[in-house]
Amino acid sequence: MTVYVDPPTWPGHGRMWSHLVSDASFAELHAFAERLGCPPRAFERDHYDLPSHLYPDAVRAGAVEIGSKELVRRITEAGLRRPKGRSGPAA
Repeated sequence: MTVYVDPPTWPGHGRMWSHLVSDASFAELHAFAERLGCPPRAFERDHYDLPSHLYPDAVRAGAVEIGSKELVRRITEAGLRRPKGRSGPAA
């Protein structure tokens, strides 16, 4: 049961973003994100969009730093990947 975060390399809305995911469950991911102060609206299908200023907080809280491709591979293997355009189980 691990929460992962990729580097803040994704631009949007005038800032850079990371993705925060779990390889265990959405419940674990939601609880971790709540502890960081991420609003529920930051959750998108299978991850939280995490602004770059929260990246160090996520790592200090125990998120494992990982590359974006590896992040996608791990959540896919865990059965938690929800690509755009496909419906998935409720969060």
